[in-house]
Amino acid sequence: MVFDAFRHRLGSIIGGFDAAQSHRRMRGFRASRAHVNTLIAASGETITARARWLVRNNGYAANAVDAFANHVVGDGIKPSSKITDATQKEALQRLWLAWTDEADAEGLTDFYGIQRRAAREVFLAGEVFLRSRTRRPEDGLSVPMQLQMLPSDMLPLDLNRILPGTGSIRQGIEFDGIGRRVAYHFLRRHPGDMTDPGLAGETVRVPASEVIHILDPVEAGQLRGVSRFAAAVVKLFTLDLYDDAELERKKTAAMFAMFITSPAPETALDPAEDDLEVEPGQVVRLDPGEDVTTPATPDSGATYEPFQYRTLLQIGAALGVPYGYLTGDTAKGNFSNTRIALVDFRRRISAFQHSVMVYQLCRAVWMRWMDIAVLSEALDLPGYAEGRRNFLACDWLPTKWDWIDPAKDAAAEILQIEAGLKSRTQAIAERGYDAEQVDREIAAERKREMALGLDFRRPGSPAQAAGNPGEANQNTSPDAPAEADEDRKPEPEENA
Repeated sequence: MVFDAFRHRLGSIIGGFDAAQSHRRMRGFRASRAHVNTLIAASGETITARARWLVRNNGYAANAVDAFANHVVGDGIKPSSKITDATQKEALQRLWLAWTDEADAEGLTDFYGIQRRAAREVFLAGEVFLRSRTRRPEDGLSVPMQLQMLPSDMLPLDLNRILPGTGSIRQGIEFDGIGRRVAYHFLRRHPGDMTDPGLAGETVRVPASEVIHILDPVEAGQLRGVSRFAAAVVKLFTLDLYDDAELERKKTAAMFAMFITSPAPETALDPAEDDLEVEPGQVVRLDPGEDVTTPATPDSGATYEPFQYRTLLQIGAALGVPYGYLTGDTAKGNFSNTRIALVDFRRRISAFQHSVMVYQLCRAVWMRWMDIAVLSEALDLPGYAEGRRNFLACDWLPTKWDWIDPAKDAAAEILQIEAGLKSRTQAIAERGYDAEQVDREIAAERKREMALGLDFRRPGSPAQAAGNPGEANQNTSPDAPAEADEDRKPEPEENA
């Protein structure tokens, strides 16, 4: 304590960083030095509960979650195997496509729907768990494996203890002596689900090899995730309260009524038994001697919309979601600033796709799925045990984002391919498809068109000219003069 006081005194004497001073402006700024794991253990459940409440009750929060999940996953982050044998690759991709419809243990969606739900949970709660469930052959699955999604509430944050030997359990995760994750101690029932008749508080140990823990850590050594709403909860909630108060003020101001006071009659009126209820546009006659005074309701004037706009900008920055996606308001943006915001947003999304969704979720599912598919003989890959690394090699292709003017973007992409700045394979992969599969489909379509005498290609296009040499001259009249070509040079004579 004496040393800290001396250090602060020394810092104030020699100057330095204002951020570390204790002068008037920073006197009330007391930042905690606790590690992020301590902070999450103390506040994580409360933050997640408030974030879920906001998503259920606040339109801006619900819109932000949907915008994030839709951009991260879209139609799905899909695999493209790097197996060189075309027959093996085709069989592998066909089996994977069949399994994706069976992937969900709850039977509510497919594998790409699980991806979207996982992205929502990571944004909302900071983390989510997937448990790999091996099934029996008699279950009739194309590959005997399914995925069970478990929310973050199923792993207790307060479960911490030392195990016999060198192991320990920290925030529900079991570690060995060198810090490797060994197992997860999940609750058997959700702590907030009163419809589940299971025993409250009972845990089950699940080996780490069966669990996929998806989170986006923000600090070194972080064990559990924290909601993206952590920096936006206060402003979202208080803005909601402000909007409600403003709505009630407008409602009260709209209740305009007239009150008439008449002279005293000869026979006094009996006092009313019920309180007077005023309706919009109502004319009320009062008893003699009675009068009503209503305070003038202040008008928010021209400050309401600018205040909301600035607050929503702060909320969008805290959530990492552009203002337009947060609010659905397109009136405040033009083409240029909207595109700038989208480019930055999509760079963030791309980083999340590859560093979190692909690295933590897709790769883990793919490796386990391949192992079980080969072991169950659903997939025949000779030499898999020896060359497992090569067989597991795979590219994961997110859905291509659409732009406002797709014709210009397509033209620019064609120019890049023709100039050698990118390949067709890269362009097709950026659209979320496998180039070899697309080429096979195009070849099959061309063959079918020729068999049926069809041609859907644009007349005069390079593709049509390549498919039908000399076709450009077939529609030319024999009497039409040939066009002069001043740039054409005579071909050199062959050497004798």
